[in-house]
Amino acid sequence: MDQQSHIRMFDKQAKKYERMQRKDPTRRFRRKIIPYASGSILEVAIGTGLNLPHYQNVTELVGIDFSPEMLKGARKMADYSPFPVNLKQADVETIEFEAGSFDTVVSTLSFCSYNNPVDLLNRFQKWCKPNGQILLMEHGVSSVKTIAWLQKQVDPLAFRLIGCHQDRDIQGYLAESNLKCEKVERALAGALYYIWAKP
Repeated sequence: MDQQSHIRMFDKQAKKYERMQRKDPTRRFRRKIIPYASGSILEVAIGTGLNLPHYQNVTELVGIDFSPEMLKGARKMADYSPFPVNLKQADVETIEFEAGSFDTVVSTLSFCSYNNPVDLLNRFQKWCKPNGQILLMEHGVSSVKTIAWLQKQVDPLAFRLIGCHQDRDIQGYLAESNLKCEKVERALAGALYYIWAKP
């Protein structure tokens, strides 16, 4: 799938995610990891800003997304934020930041769509301050064999329809990357990953 088609696909989903701003079914999962973020934050694939209400010890946040329609929703959420929010339309796989720019790098439910997940984790390492942290909440292949098998079966169709891979090996990507994993927790039959890492 070419990049412009991928962006259009997420543009079409933006209204659904804006409706989730009022009643987010993923809120309880986000609350488990987002409050650990602190200082200057980079949030990649910020979408419509569903994480914004859950940040606590933040001085400023840069949020990027390649979908202009998603960012429209994020701007509405940013209006209520108690800290400065700088939103940019950009592709996280090609944008550049200075090394050591952020105290915390955050990604939630976005690794399903990247072309090179390991390369991206290494970019997080570069952008994060040496004493900073990388926080991930991602969905991927289940630890239950039957569910994992089903995920692999539906993956090609899911990616064509919604631009989202269902069977990504999140811990495998982490192991291949240069990040230092501090803690991994899993939920929802092992298909939801919480990861605390250091650069």
